[in-house]
Amino acid sequence: MAAYIFRRLLLIIPTLFGILLLNFLIIQLAPGGPVEQTLAHLQGIGDAGDRTGAAARSDLAAGSDSSGYRGAQGLDPALIAEIERMYGFDKPAHERFLQMVGNYLRFDFGSSFYSNKTVMELIIEKMPVSISLGLWTTLLTYLISIPLGIRKAVKDGSAFDMWTSTAVIIGYAIPNFLFAILLIVLFAGGTYFDWFPLRGLTSPNFAEMSLLEKIGDYFWHITLPVLASVISSFATLTMLTKNAFLDEIHKQYVLTARAKGLTENRILYHHVFRNAMLLIIAGMPAALIGIFFTGSMLIEVIFSLDGLGLLGYEAVIRRDYPVIFGTLYIFTLVGLLLKLISDVTYTLVDPRIDFGSRET
Repeated sequence: MAAYIFRRLLLIIPTLFGILLLNFLIIQLAPGGPVEQTLAHLQGIGDAGDRTGAAARSDLAAGSDSSGYRGAQGLDPALIAEIERMYGFDKPAHERFLQMVGNYLRFDFGSSFYSNKTVMELIIEKMPVSISLGLWTTLLTYLISIPLGIRKAVKDGSAFDMWTSTAVIIGYAIPNFLFAILLIVLFAGGTYFDWFPLRGLTSPNFAEMSLLEKIGDYFWHITLPVLASVISSFATLTMLTKNAFLDEIHKQYVLTARAKGLTENRILYHHVFRNAMLLIIAGMPAALIGIFFTGSMLIEVIFSLDGLGLLGYEAVIRRDYPVIFGTLYIFTLVGLLLKLISDVTYTLVDPRIDFGSRET
């Protein structure tokens, strides 16, 4: 197993390099980089009064010169060169990429183009919000889905299985952002009740509250975002759990255990549970990454939660390349490590699995 873990750790290096290279090439082809945005701001196109955005973009497209940047017409070439140097675009693309990779190996992600903070400072600042949202979403999803999936497998074909399947399908069909809007309309002062706050994770006077008041205020704010995240997460896990247990229940070793006189609970939780949970564990890394990072973006935007999802969204919109690539690197690295942890957990759940004996 130690040799297998070592090989997987070595494989992370070329995987990260390939992902960074592919995204770097795509970014180079995307228009509207930080240099062009700065030039547009200097030309007054970004806030052009009553001119429409379409007209401003047309001016940018028409106003290009030999510098290669849209909107550079009439500006001093020395100024353009200084802007390029400020953003690090005074070097060829391949040199910038190799320099970025070298810095990332030392976990030096640079600073944001648009704030006086490093990428790591921004991530550390936003991470508590995303972890808070993702932690409760993951916890509730597994607490609901696994018992419900097991119950549905045991009661397969019954009335309970039918009506819970209907509820699961409805939950799966509703996107989390749409359910979030519905919750706002119903419970956050949209149309009916004004029971929950709409913005932020805490109240403005949070620091002045007692400990119990802080706990109550925190859960008061987090309730609707977590419910909106859970609705689209528990459906898939519930059906996966049901199908995994249903497949195991009909296998020969279960019939043999029943013939030996073992109780149903002992068969279910001592024998079936260990084998059926392998599929659940296999999907855990992707579920964690999706819930903690990518899946929370729209929820954070709708409920004005200043987390990693909102940070990544704003970075893409503003072409904040250090933040884009820094978060991409960290998220990919965490995902690969979680996948490795998942494989190691396989052996803890079922000792018969031995990845170390596999040929490379």
